[in-house]
Amino acid sequence: MEIVIADKSHTIYAEIICETIADSARVRGTGIAKRTPEYVIARIINGNAVIALEDGKFAGFCYIEAWGHGKFVANSGLIVHPDFRNRGLAKQIKHKIFNHSITKFPDAKVFSITTGLPVMKMNSDLGYKPVTFSELTDDQTFWDGCQTCKNYDVLQRTEQKMCLCTGMLYDPDKQPPKDQKEVKSKVFQRLKSIKEHLFLKKQDK
Repeated sequence: MEIVIADKSHTIYAEIICETIADSARVRGTGIAKRTPEYVIARIINGNAVIALEDGKFAGFCYIEAWGHGKFVANSGLIVHPDFRNRGLAKQIKHKIFNHSITKFPDAKVFSITTGLPVMKMNSDLGYKPVTFSELTDDQTFWDGCQTCKNYDVLQRTEQKMCLCTGMLYDPDKQPPKDQKEVKSKVFQRLKSIKEHLFLKKQDK
């Protein structure tokens, strides 16, 4: 399996990407905003997408969209083709697009809105926190993109304050320093080692 930052050579997959997203929305009965091949191609050409391929066959996709003059970045359109599901591919793509986001937009807040529990779990593992919609971008163009979602009327009735989606945000300014993360990891490993040693010692008795 090859998971890479998409480039111009991958625009040939735009049609199947859109079809897979649309089919998934129909099967799950959930609200997923529709995207056109032209929309997907633009993100690919800008270097704002990740694609997964196996022997040249489309397997998965996700893209980045910058909002509010780069203050916010959304990871959207995460999809895995039915032929490649139940292999942990979605998580791999999610990690790839997240790392690409914080590398390309290091000062931006990364956010996601989703109705999917698996995506919420992946977001949480990466450091996202649940937030109200008011803490996300106020760029109206982003919210206008929800018009093709079946739940758009809910968003309208609440004046964009809430919907069936859960908003999640990764704020780089609120993350512990990398060295602190490393210290916590080492402490955890040390405690685990001590616990295992005491358990074995008890067994010997």
